[in-house]
Amino acid sequence: MQNDLSWSEFERVEMRVGTILTVSDFPEANKPAFQLQIDFGDSIGIRKTSAQIKAKYERTELVGKQVVAVVNFPKKQIANFMSECLILGAVDGSAVTLLSPDLPVENGLRIG
Repeated sequence: MQNDLSWSEFERVEMRVGTILTVSDFPEANKPAFQLQIDFGDSIGIRKTSAQIKAKYERTELVGKQVVAVVNFPKKQIANFMSECLILGAVDGSAVTLLSPDLPVENGLRIG
């Protein structure tokens, strides 16, 4: 069964580049996860999210890393934490590889 998106539907998904500012453990999460604060530049600001990325990443290597996230989803309560964006990654079972630009770009740039 084919369920293609229209171009206008795709354009509504606001994927932006941001830089991870802080990484904290998230022991209340059901699966191993970090809490992240990500800077998306002046127009969007800093957003919080949680990410189940502990299988491939250490806290220390994440600070300063640029990532891609969807910033126009509604906020979502995860345990005792309110997630404000959805960080994107390639999922292989429980291992997630983050999507990021291969060269540094300005925070807040839109993916399209």
